[in-house]
Order: sequence, then C-alpha cells, then structure tokens
Amino acid sequence: MRHRRMGRLGWQVSEIGYGMWGIGGGPGGFTGWDYDTAPGCLDLAVELGCTFFDTAWVYGRGISEQMLGALLRRHPDRRLYVATKIPPKNRAWPPAPTDTLTDVFPADHIREYTRRSLDNLGVERIDLLQLHVWEDRWAKETQWQETIGGLKQEGVVDAVGISVNRWEPTNCVAALDSGLIDVIQVIYNIFDQAPEDELFPRAQRDDIAIIARVPFDEGSLTGTVTADSTWPAEDWRSTYFGPENLPPTVARTEALAAEVPDGMTMPELALRFILDHPAVSTVIPGMRTTTNVRANLSVSDGVPLDPALRSRLRRHRWDRTPTWWSQ
Repeated sequence: MRHRRMGRLGWQVSEIGYGMWGIGGGPGGFTGWDYDTAPGCLDLAVELGCTFFDTAWVYGRGISEQMLGALLRRHPDRRLYVATKIPPKNRAWPPAPTDTLTDVFPADHIREYTRRSLDNLGVERIDLLQLHVWEDRWAKETQWQETIGGLKQEGVVDAVGISVNRWEPTNCVAALDSGLIDVIQVIYNIFDQAPEDELFPRAQRDDIAIIARVPFDEGSLTGTVTADSTWPAEDWRSTYFGPENLPPTVARTEALAAEVPDGMTMPELALRFILDHPAVSTVIPGMRTTTNVRANLSVSDGVPLDPALRSRLRRHRWDRTPTWWSQ
C-alpha cells in the first residue's frame, strides 16, 4: 500500500481508504449489509495496509462507528486514522435553500454528536471530524467557527473537514477562508470531474487534503449496473438509479467500457483515474466483501495511468445539477 500526505496535517495515510457507509446498514443507505462479514473485511483491509477509515454517525445510526471502534481495539499496534461526520440536525441531505446554520449545525448539536461519536468509537480524540453537509452561505457565521475551534483547542478533535454536497464541489470555498477547514471530502470520479476546475487548485494552493468519495458513482462505474437493474425500495440506489438517471447512466457506462484496457476491470480504471490526480490524498471506496477489499486495495501499486488513456477518459466527464433524486 502506498501512502500520501494528508495536506497540511502531515499525516501519511493509505491512498486507498475504506468508506464505511455500505457496511453500516440501517435506513436510508444500502441494503445487503452483513454484520458477520464486515469485521473480516475491515481486518483484511488493515492487513493489506489500509490506514484511513471514513464513517459517520448516520451509517447505521452509530453501528458503523462502533464497528470501527472494535477494529481499533483489535489492532492496537497499528496507526489507523479515524474520520467521522456529524449529521445535520434536521436530517436533510443536502440542506434546503432556506435552512439556517441553527437548523442544521447549532453549537449544542455539534457537541452532542461529537460526544456520541467518541463513545461509539471508544476513543478520547477523533482524528478528523467532518460536517456531513454544507452551505457556504454559513461560512462567515461565528457560531460554527467558535464551536469547531473549541473542540480543537480542547484536544477532542485533531482536524476538521466538510463533506461537500453532491455535484457542488465549489460550495465550500468560502469555508476554506476561515482557516479552520483542513480537509474537503468531495465526489470525484470519471463522470464527476468538476472538482478539478476550482476546488483542487485551491486545495493544492492552501495545502488542504482531499478525500475522494463515490469513486464508482454509487455502483455504475463497477460496470455491473444495467438497464434491468433494480433495488429494494428502502435501498438508496432505487432512488438514485430511478427512471431519470438509470438510462443515461447505463448508456455512459457502456460507452466507457470501450476505454477499459485489456487485463483491467472498470473498477480498477475508476480508482486509477482518481489516484492519478495529485490533489487527492485518499479515495474511499465502500467494500462489503473480502473480494472487493483485495481488488480495490491492490490498485495501490504506483503504476501511473497512461496519459493517452486519461485524455480519453476526460471525454466521459458528465456535469450534472443536483436534483431531488440525487441527494
């Protein structure tokens, strides 16, 4: 496993981390979780060199955090970096245009869920605490700045980040001006290349770490989604891959398939595309089987993406606007 610097934090983290939404289960996420299989997947990831784990309270309503806490206790000799997220108080992903900071992240809510996460993880300090949604119109408000700054000063949190709303990669630039944000987590993949335009240059200028999430576009960039794919009604993908999005997605993945080199899978290509950008500190695919853990982590071999191939992949950029089904 190769490691990368986590921006100005200076941490050396595995360039392929572990996204823990899928294995957390619970309402509003992915169906098909297996709490018996999950610990083995996490242990294998550690054995293969993964050191960065990204979770959130909402993933299983604390269950994913508890899984990560158990992993830390099983591997006390390893330096594993823990990232979690505070849910919006009004449980709205993303915030509505009229939502205020008080509606979403009042000071007492931030502190309450920081404590919940500490308890679930079984730790005294969280490496990276992230706000799970964001609106840059809140950036200059002092309440969140004072609360976040206080948690840092108290030693409860080492670093602070923002998980940017889907397809809104610049909706965090004003927050970076506060100097309090160390990390931005953003959707970045072969389809969603917009972070390269403004966010990545700003992050590189200010030495802000970038976590690339949704590397497989919720599964389409694994090459397994077809026009006939269906999911249970309670599965997030039944909404995301509804009639508005499934047909164009399938058409685009079929076109992309022609670019996959011999001997390479589409998921491998997707990860190599992301790792090819120097602004990225780590990418966090979700992994619910040991087969996926082995396949994804094996991509960290230092082999660069062929420049001609990357040039062709740029033509698969898909700029989209947030809508009701994309949240």
